[in-house]
Amino acid sequence: MVPGLQAHSACLLFFFGAGFPSPHRPFPLSSDTMTADQPEVAGATATTVSSVDSKLSELSVESADASAAAAAAAAAPTTIDMNAPFINPDGTPMTKNQIKNEEKRRAKMEKFLAKQAKQSEKAAAAKDAPKKAPKVVKAPVEIPVDNTPKGSKKDTAAQFPSSYHPTYVESAWYSWWQESGFFKPEYSHPNLDAAPEDTFTIVIPPPNVTGSLHLGHALTNAVEDSLVRWNRMNGKMTLWLPGTDHAGIATQSAVERQLYRETGQTRHDLGREKFIEKIWAWKDRFGNRICDQISRLGCSVDWSRHRFTMDPSMSEAVTEAFVRLFEKGYIYRTTRLVNWCPHLRTALSNLEVDHMELTEPTMLKVPGHGEDKRYEFGVLIKFAYKLADEAGQPTDEEIVVATTRIETMLGDTGIIVNPADPRYEGLVGRSAVHPFLGHLIPIRADESVDIEFGTGAVKITPAHDPNDYEMHKKHGFELVTIFSDDGRINARGGQFEGLMRFDAREAVIAALKEKGLYRETVSNPMSIPICSRSGDVIEPMPKPQWYVKTDEFSAQAADAVRSGKIQILPEGVFDRTWFHWMESPQDWCISRQLWWGHQIPVYRVTFVCEALEASTPDDDARWIAARSADEALDQAAKNFGVARDQITVEQDSDVLDTWFSSGLFPFATMGWPNAESPDLKAFFPNSILETGHDIIFFWVARMVMMSLALTGEVPFSKVFLHAMVRDAHGRKMSKSLGNVIDPIHMIEGVSLQQLHDALDADTNLPASERQVAKQGQRKDFPKGIGECGTDALRFALCAYTLQPRDINLDVKRVEAYRNFCNKIWNGFRFAMDKFDASFQPSDAIPRLETLPSLADRWIIARLNACIQACNEGLEQFNFADPTQALYAFFMNEFCDVYLEWTKPVFLSGSDAAKADARQVLYNCLDVYLRLMHPFMPYITEELYQRLPRRAVHAAIPSIMVSPYPKVSAAEQEAEAEASATATSQFDLILELARVIRQATAEHAEKPRRPDCFVATSAEHADLFRPETESILSIARAASLSLVDDAQADALAAEGLVFHDLTMKEAVVARVAIRPVVVTA
Repeated sequence: MVPGLQAHSACLLFFFGAGFPSPHRPFPLSSDTMTADQPEVAGATATTVSSVDSKLSELSVESADASAAAAAAAAAPTTIDMNAPFINPDGTPMTKNQIKNEEKRRAKMEKFLAKQAKQSEKAAAAKDAPKKAPKVVKAPVEIPVDNTPKGSKKDTAAQFPSSYHPTYVESAWYSWWQESGFFKPEYSHPNLDAAPEDTFTIVIPPPNVTGSLHLGHALTNAVEDSLVRWNRMNGKMTLWLPGTDHAGIATQSAVERQLYRETGQTRHDLGREKFIEKIWAWKDRFGNRICDQISRLGCSVDWSRHRFTMDPSMSEAVTEAFVRLFEKGYIYRTTRLVNWCPHLRTALSNLEVDHMELTEPTMLKVPGHGEDKRYEFGVLIKFAYKLADEAGQPTDEEIVVATTRIETMLGDTGIIVNPADPRYEGLVGRSAVHPFLGHLIPIRADESVDIEFGTGAVKITPAHDPNDYEMHKKHGFELVTIFSDDGRINARGGQFEGLMRFDAREAVIAALKEKGLYRETVSNPMSIPICSRSGDVIEPMPKPQWYVKTDEFSAQAADAVRSGKIQILPEGVFDRTWFHWMESPQDWCISRQLWWGHQIPVYRVTFVCEALEASTPDDDARWIAARSADEALDQAAKNFGVARDQITVEQDSDVLDTWFSSGLFPFATMGWPNAESPDLKAFFPNSILETGHDIIFFWVARMVMMSLALTGEVPFSKVFLHAMVRDAHGRKMSKSLGNVIDPIHMIEGVSLQQLHDALDADTNLPASERQVAKQGQRKDFPKGIGECGTDALRFALCAYTLQPRDINLDVKRVEAYRNFCNKIWNGFRFAMDKFDASFQPSDAIPRLETLPSLADRWIIARLNACIQACNEGLEQFNFADPTQALYAFFMNEFCDVYLEWTKPVFLSGSDAAKADARQVLYNCLDVYLRLMHPFMPYITEELYQRLPRRAVHAAIPSIMVSPYPKVSAAEQEAEAEASATATSQFDLILELARVIRQATAEHAEKPRRPDCFVATSAEHADLFRPETESILSIARAASLSLVDDAQADALAAEGLVFHDLTMKEAVVARVAIRPVVVTA
């Protein structure tokens, strides 16, 4: 026998793993490897090998039988002889290194065997232990059902659900509010006779009827409704006017895409009248859906005053505005280069054009050019023009030009070079010959040419480039349009006629190569103008359009902000943007070649008499702005001095830019142009405009300009511009990314599959983009979105407004506020248990100077601070501070401290202390609900209706028309000292409780409820002593002893560790704990 070999072999198996080859042992080591002349060793090792193999098998095979494993473990050796001689199998002594390794192996094997023995004991104990009771499956939570008829008030006396359920809480209230007329300004002022300072008016930024609302709209509505409800509760005559926008280009594009996907037809196949019918059907569908979403968000808008921008009253206002501006000379018609979208076949304003920045050659897909085709952008192409001789024939001489848009060479009518460029000396005044069309192209000198760019020679295509258009006006180069309205090469393009623009690009390059005129293509960073609606590449085109002169109105709008007539909020953030636009105005192109929108109220005059028709100039005088065709005939007859029957008039087929009608929204919705309209007198100018900062010029500036031009007044005195909502990763919300969230999905909750289904229902999203969007949804919402409820969503959005430019909205944060709603619900249920049937809240508000309890004084002081924060925040359009104050008060002060502090009072306090605590508790609940209501309308109404009422408030039907809590300046001043004293004293007590809990947590024994010892001054001892029971409750301690320094030193000598209680960097007490000794 070789002592120690058994352990040695087992250790080898432990390290190499029985049954698993290693680099040094290609086959498993087992008892079969033992030789016949080592019977005892073989037998002993076999036992060890068997036990270790059994252990490894147990770890590797999940289905191993537990009892067999236990038996195998029991058969294994339970100890190892650490003192056995260190001898090799051949009987020779081990070397020092071998001994060292052997010691390590024995030590590890001993640990392994000890672990194995412990597992055997556990297995045996488990075998003898009684079987566990089967796991009880919790029954699904039963959500209470509300059966209140629509428009009726919910019966809150029937039940008080044990937990918060948004679906139940939010049911019935909105229809009751609406039916009761609370949303109408007439509720508080039947005659609409409030003074301007007692009136609050705001119009909703009308959402486009292109689809449903997204979280950006939800932010707008949450912010605006909080302002509206706050002002209503402050007693003001309040109007929040809702509406929707026809959104000309956007809606027509959406319906066109749907029509083509479903039928393969275009609007031209259908005809204008039938196509407009389809758009109205679309409008009804999505307009109604938008209104439903606004209602679900709890928005207290006056639905009786809802306006759609193509309602008859709005159309009348649009017509009147156009005619008045036309008659004053502010609207004119001219031909100039415009941003043309070939896909939509309409002109666009500069603001409707996006810019794609390219830093290198890039292949891009272009609408209308085939699903699978890509075209190269971001390059500069050089090619040669042959110079002409005196007879106009091409010579061997050439001039090389460079262009980013080779297809436009078909419209080249000039070449310019810098007169200081020596390369082109002698060429100025000569001409080049067009290689495909044969016409001569004059070469002119112009100092604007950059000698270093390209070849220094610039081809001029006046009809399709803004800079070239200026050269046309300067040098007289011919204006030749080579594109049709849909982006095809027209008859002026010769052999390339009929090709789409970028197919022509490829064809022109090939033809130039064939003629030996192509030179090279080089990389060129560039910016590509893109239609914001269709994604098509913008084509500059000369088109006759209608324009509004804006220089005068822009100057007035800039002065309105500079003088303070209009205040842009947040202060100082967007003023520079405003002045940038207002101080460098461009005339506004207001005509669009669309079918959906307000048809421009101008009529072109044609004479019945051919001679008169031929002799009358075809100029601007032929266009008459009028409110009707009949009025246009009268005006034309008067202007031209002919009888009505000698002329005919035909209305321009173009429609007005959507922003023209939207620009009238603040006053047209109030009854303008009827100066006697009651709403116009009562609610215009509006109090404030609230919207996203991205449309500061699209909409805000145009409302200001239109209002100044047509009413002589600014449309509102304040503009609050909120941040843009992005996803949790900071990305822009986009359907193609799958991160656009319907607010209703967050309110109700939605599964991942339902999110996918919503994408599939959007037929205007290409299939390839839908797949990418679904991948994004799977990544961001793998489990869908949980039910959050309206209140949590609104509160989260308002809390986010601290950021002025971008909000990275994380769904998890909204879900956290849903838990906050649950905390509010549970806190109220707990607190309201303290009110018995006989409890009647006092009409007198608890005052600090009348309350004997320090805790009561402290919570009232904290509540007053919360009241102040809410009012100041809402007054300053700062929504983050009130939401933070409301959250902190309820969670950190009311629930975590005050409710805990009052437990001993209600358990064993005097009747007087209980009575005071009930009144203070009630006051906190009542005031808190009213403070929170602008942000969380549903849960606050639900709980307010369950709360007992003060006699002075008994007649108030709803929390939304109850008074908003305030603390007057006089009250603040009178209670300032008492408030500061109560706060500082109670903060010290809270700090004592915190130090006790910290000392408990750091104690070696982690006692559950220890005895506490506090060494402090007599003054502080007098403060702590009456609050002992509550301190013990919140500190989770068994007893509290106030000791002097000598007693503290004695306790320290016993081994107790004292912790400093520090306030304002001064030690005011020392705290020690001792575990409670439990005696038999």
